[in-house]
Amino acid sequence: MTLVIAGERSGVGKTTVTLTLLASLRRRDRLVQSFKVGPDYIDPMFHQHVTGRACRNLDPVLTSEVYVQQCFARHSQLSEYALVEGVMGLFDGIGHEQEKQKSTDFASTAHIARLLDLPVVLVIDCSRLSGSVAAIAHGYQSFDPRIKIAGVVLNRVGSDRHLSLLKDSLEPLQLPILGVLRRQDNITIPDRYLGLVPTAELPQLNALIDRLADLGDTCFDWQRLLPLLKSKPLPYPPPCGKLKLHPPHPSSSPVRIAIARDRAFNFYYQDNLDLLQQLGAEIVFWSPLEDADIPKDVQGMYFGGGFPEVFAQQLAENSSVRDAVKTAILKGMPTVAECGGLMYLCEQIIDFEGKSWLMAGVLPTSAVMGGRLTLGYRRAVALQDNLLVKANTTVYGHEFHRSHLTLTPTQPLFETSRYDCEENMGCEGWGLPANVHASYVHLHWGESGEIPQQFLKECRTYA
Repeated sequence: MTLVIAGERSGVGKTTVTLTLLASLRRRDRLVQSFKVGPDYIDPMFHQHVTGRACRNLDPVLTSEVYVQQCFARHSQLSEYALVEGVMGLFDGIGHEQEKQKSTDFASTAHIARLLDLPVVLVIDCSRLSGSVAAIAHGYQSFDPRIKIAGVVLNRVGSDRHLSLLKDSLEPLQLPILGVLRRQDNITIPDRYLGLVPTAELPQLNALIDRLADLGDTCFDWQRLLPLLKSKPLPYPPPCGKLKLHPPHPSSSPVRIAIARDRAFNFYYQDNLDLLQQLGAEIVFWSPLEDADIPKDVQGMYFGGGFPEVFAQQLAENSSVRDAVKTAILKGMPTVAECGGLMYLCEQIIDFEGKSWLMAGVLPTSAVMGGRLTLGYRRAVALQDNLLVKANTTVYGHEFHRSHLTLTPTQPLFETSRYDCEENMGCEGWGLPANVHASYVHLHWGESGEIPQQFLKECRTYA
């Protein structure tokens, strides 16, 4: 079994319901593995904080349908219980051609539920409705007969009278009510312009999780839920990945990779880090905010995304690290920088208030924060051989940022377009110096084993 937590639309409380379930399970000392549909980084941080296990992303655009099945089968069987948090509304996906038919829900929560043959719990925001709840539930229940709705969770219920009206309306559907969450003024997870505030910035997070666990102990129908959450071993699909992984000989020295991880840089897919380790890398976490220098004896650097603009002053004031990063790159150290990492390698970041903060100064451009959100899946074709891929290679990634660069590269890494249509999104990405791969496009390496292999090959050459 295992459940998928879906919403009838964005903002109905999927993450709150998911964290409440996870927190209550962990309080019961249950070993639970969580998953997140889509390219999200922040929700998985909250999952991991609660469960103590890395959350895994299930995204057939960034990887493949087979990879999604394999990833779920591999990780769910290592725990007693498993739970999948959906994305947006249940059927909200992107255009795609499947089996010679056009689909509009590719990569949606419904798509993942069908791929994994899992039942769905529908979270409904009841704050502004009563009798209409039945029409909503009936529509989702009947829209796609391939989707099994196991029940509903009623969120933001106002009073006993309100709950009574909701129950009376749903009764003819014979759809189980698996949970009821009242309006909770004391349970609020702060957010900002790219979603929730990451866990590392929330000093009161443990107290919040305790309140969620208290809520979860009383608001769910655990007799019905526990059997549905039970994880069962699944057969592995055929191996996926374009290339077989070739770990180094056991006698080879590990390649030490410095990975920036702190409040400013924390957007990483766990699968990417796992692949580096499987290929013989020794991962060394460090902080461009707090450390006085980059780690010693490393042969490569990896700067993930995050919120460097929020901590721009502190990054700027740590001039010794900025200088060390620039010196290492100019000496040839292979370096991957995604989104926030790209911004850090620029000459400066100009924040939302127009203040300028010096950064590493590797790239001859500045990152300017603005109100316009750049968001979506990308098809990216490499325009030249670069640190990670060969010319004409097509990769699929995701952009999500509110900054833009003052100058575009003269020799960009990629020509990009939208995933679901041919709309050209322009050229982007910096590959000069040649040992740098700096791009706004976030990549998941799970289906592209050649990417981490190529990166580590360059790191070994540098060493």
